[in-house]
Amino acid sequence: MNAHSDPLAVRRRLEDRYRRLAEMRQLRLVAAVIARFTEIDGGTLGAVVSVQLFTTVIPLMILGFSYLTGFADNASPGTAVSRQLGLVSPMTEHVRAVFGRASGLRSSWTFLGVAGFLVWGIPMSMTIAGIFAKAWRREQLDWVAKLGRGVLWFALYLVMMIVRERIAFGGHHHMGLRTLRFVASLVPVWIFWTATPALLVRDGFRGRRYLVLAGLAGVVIDGTVVPLAARMFFPRLLEGWDEFGPIGIAMALLTWCGVIGTGWVVTACVGAVLWERNAPAQTVIESETAEEAAAS
Repeated sequence: MNAHSDPLAVRRRLEDRYRRLAEMRQLRLVAAVIARFTEIDGGTLGAVVSVQLFTTVIPLMILGFSYLTGFADNASPGTAVSRQLGLVSPMTEHVRAVFGRASGLRSSWTFLGVAGFLVWGIPMSMTIAGIFAKAWRREQLDWVAKLGRGVLWFALYLVMMIVRERIAFGGHHHMGLRTLRFVASLVPVWIFWTATPALLVRDGFRGRRYLVLAGLAGVVIDGTVVPLAARMFFPRLLEGWDEFGPIGIAMALLTWCGVIGTGWVVTACVGAVLWERNAPAQTVIESETAEEAAAS
């Protein structure tokens, strides 16, 4: 008799899963997240995402800034980078000089030019789908589903970035209003990261009321910790690389992308652990049991 059809064997596997879930819930949150991050080899995955971010999102940010400024002669894409990272003079001048003028990118703002960078986003989005599947301990989506959902996820990510930028940096305001605008800009971040597991994880809508916890993980990590850490540490990092000129700034940006990529992996792990700790045990076990049944 097949072991998977043996009722006694099935019951023992379920009992073992319930036991392991109970043990995980007794761990401190930090310990559980570290264990999940190690389980999926998060450091390596973060490094892979960092390279894909550097070759996809950074160019799109530069092109988008140039388009919004009308490819003006007196505008530099380095302004957007400096604003995001909280750089001050004289570092802002160095970054603007390296990025040149927005007018120089007018020829790249074509269907083929923009589509080329968007296509580069497809491998990144499929990588993210695989990361969330591992972190949430679900069966990987098939290639077609991973491609379709990954492309939709990447499109939503770009929309979220634009909306967040508009809310957080839309005009010059005093400190109090800037703080309020920053808090308001976290709303699209929360919506995006709440929708991410539902979109990228098989049966992601299961226990959907607890997905808001995954969204809050995104708000804390991707929306707050990473941007604040970038403003605190990136200027020092940039100063260390500044003597290497444009290559130094490129290396500093690649390092920053590494922080963001690792932050995304941690977000997937934290969201998964929070969901498993708060969703009904039966819901958690059923989702993992479905994975085992499909893999058998």
